[in-house]
Amino acid sequence: MSIVADQVRRVDSQLDRVHLVPRATQDGFSTEQNRRVSSSPRILELQSIVKAFSTTSSSSPLLSSWRISTLLKQAELSEVGVESEDDEVTRNYESELEWLLVSKATVQTYGLLLNTLLEQTIPLNDDIWYWDEVLGSYTYTSLYTVQTSPLRFWAWSKDIYSDTRRRLARLGEGPEDAISARDIGTSLTDQWKQFYGLVRESIRERSIADIQRRVLSPIALCRSQARHNQARLRRLREMGASGLGVLMDEGLSFDINDESSETAKTEENDSHEWKVVVERSVALMDTVLRNVTTLETGVSDFEDTVFATVEDDPEISVRDDGAQTSRPAKLSTRLQHILEVHVPNHITSSQKLVSLYGRPPRLVRYWLPASLLLLSSSTLLRIFVHRRSEIVEGIRDFGATVRDFWFNWVIEPVKKIIRTIRHDKDSEVAIMSKESLKGDRDSLERMVVDFATDNPQSAVGVSNLSEAQISEIRMKVKEGDLTPVLRAYEKDLRQPFMGTVRGDLVRTLLIQVQKTKVDVEVAISGIDALLKSQELVFGFVGLTPGVLVCVAAFRYLGGVFGNRKGVKQGRKAGQTIRVLRNIDRILTLATPTQNNLLSYKDHGLLLCEVHVLRKRAHRLFPGEIEREFLEDVADLCNINSGIQAQLKVLERIRWGYAKWLR
Repeated sequence: MSIVADQVRRVDSQLDRVHLVPRATQDGFSTEQNRRVSSSPRILELQSIVKAFSTTSSSSPLLSSWRISTLLKQAELSEVGVESEDDEVTRNYESELEWLLVSKATVQTYGLLLNTLLEQTIPLNDDIWYWDEVLGSYTYTSLYTVQTSPLRFWAWSKDIYSDTRRRLARLGEGPEDAISARDIGTSLTDQWKQFYGLVRESIRERSIADIQRRVLSPIALCRSQARHNQARLRRLREMGASGLGVLMDEGLSFDINDESSETAKTEENDSHEWKVVVERSVALMDTVLRNVTTLETGVSDFEDTVFATVEDDPEISVRDDGAQTSRPAKLSTRLQHILEVHVPNHITSSQKLVSLYGRPPRLVRYWLPASLLLLSSSTLLRIFVHRRSEIVEGIRDFGATVRDFWFNWVIEPVKKIIRTIRHDKDSEVAIMSKESLKGDRDSLERMVVDFATDNPQSAVGVSNLSEAQISEIRMKVKEGDLTPVLRAYEKDLRQPFMGTVRGDLVRTLLIQVQKTKVDVEVAISGIDALLKSQELVFGFVGLTPGVLVCVAAFRYLGGVFGNRKGVKQGRKAGQTIRVLRNIDRILTLATPTQNNLLSYKDHGLLLCEVHVLRKRAHRLFPGEIEREFLEDVADLCNINSGIQAQLKVLERIRWGYAKWLR
C-alpha cells in the first residue's frame, strides 16, 4: 500500500462522513416518499456508479483513468435541467447523489494525479545522479564526449544541409539574384560544383559564427551541456515536487478529524462548503497539470500562478442556488477533460523533457562497444570455428571435472560417514588385517614350545617337559615372556661356534626375530584401535574440502544471480538506509515557512522519498513491526507537527528499527 492509496482512502472516508450526515429535511420523509426514492431507476443507477467509485469496493483503491471516464460518461450528467415527473424530494435526493458521484470521481482523479506526479518525479533522481557521475570525473566526461560525438556530428550536418537548401532556394527565386541560373551551368558536373561551393560557404560562415565556441574544447562543451541538462532536470523535479505538495496540502481538504464521525453539519452553508472544496480541488488539479512542466518559471512563480488561477477560476460557483443542478455536470465534463487531455499531455510533455535533458539512450551510450563487437565478430567467429573441437573438449572436461569432484569429494565421503555411523565392516579404518597379529602370535608360541621340547635341558633345566610346564610356557609366550629361548641363547653365546654348528643359536635368533615382528604388530594394532575410535572424525575431515568448495561456489552463484533471500534482505536494508539519509537531508536543508512547516516543494520531495521508503521496506520487517513502522512513517509525513518533530520521528525510526536495517 502506498501513500497515495492511504490519502485516497482518508479523503474518501471524510467525504462519506460529510455527505452521509442526516439532514433535517430527511426526518420528515414519509413511507411513500421513501418508497419512490428507493425505486427510482435513475437513483439506482447513480447508486451503483457511486459504489463503483468507492475505495471500499475492491482491494485496489485507485481506478484507471479509462475506468473513471467510462463511469462519468455512464452517469450522463446533464448541464441543462430536465423536466421530470418526480417530486421535489426525489429530485433533491438525485441531485445529492450526483454531487456524491462527482465528488467520488474527483477523489479517484486526485489519487491518479498524485500517483502520476510520483511516477514522473521519482525516476528523475537517477538521471540527475548520472549527470553527477559525468561531471564528477574527466574520464567519464571524455567517455560521454565520445558517446555523443555522432549526435553532435549529425546535428551539425543537418544544420549545414538546411542552410545549403535555403541558399539553393534563394538562387532559383528570380533574375534579380546575384547569381542566375545561367551562371550555374547546365551540366551535372557544374551543378555538383555549385552545390559543393554552397556547402563550403555554409561551413565557413558557420565556423565564423561559432568561433567563440571553438575556443573551448569538446570536453568543456560537453561539461557545460551536462550542467545545463542537470539544472533543467532539477528544476523539473522541483516543479513536480511542488505540484505534489500543493495537491497533497490543498486538495480535497475538508477539515474534518477522524474522531469527529458523529459531528453533524446541518446548516445549509456548511453543506455548501464541501461542494466548493470539491470544485476548488478540480480547478487546482487542472491548473497544476497545465503548469507543472513549465520550466521557464521558478517554483515560487509556479505556486503563485496556481493559486491565482484557482482564485480567478470562473467555474467555481458562489453561494447561490441558481445553478445547483448544472454544477455536477460541469464538474464531470471538466474531470473528463482532465483525464482525457491534460493527463496524457502531461505524461507526454514529461517524457519529452526527460528524453531531452535526461541521460542518453542506451544506443548512444553503448554504440562504441557494440561497434567494436560487431567489427570483431568475424574474427571471433573464425576463432570459434577453428577451435571448435578444443572449446567443446574444454567444456566436456570442465563438466567431467565438476561431476567427478561432486561424486568423489562429496557423495563418496558422505556415504563413508553413513557406513561409519552404521558400523559397516567395509568402512573400518585399519593399517593391518585383523588376523595378521593372531597368526604371528600363534606361530611364535609354537616356535617357543617346539624349541623348549627339543632342548629341555637348555631351556628349562630338566630332561623332559611335562604338560603343565608346556602350558606354563605357552602362557608366558602370550604375555611376551621368552625366558626358555633367552636362556638357551645366553648359553650358546658362550660357545657361539658350537651353537652355530648345532643350529640352536640360529634357531634362537630367528625366534627373537619373530618376537620382534609380533611386538611391532601389537603396536600397529594399538594405532588401528585409535584410528577406529576416531573414524567418524576422519570421515568429516575428508568431507570438509568438498563442502567448502561447494558452499563457496553456491554463494558466488547466488550473489551473481541474486537468488538468495539474505542477499535481497541486505540489499533492501541498504537501500532503506540511503532513503532515510535522503529524508534527513531534505528535512535538514528545508527552508521552513513562518509556522515552522515544510514548503510545498520540500513536502513533495519528502513524499517522494517516503513513497520509495515504503516500497523498499515492504516485507523487510515482521508483521507487527511493519505496522509500527508504517505508523512512524505516517508521523514522518505529517507536516503539521513541525520540522523538529519530524526530525525526532526520523531519529526514532533509526534507532527503533536498527536491528532490521543492518
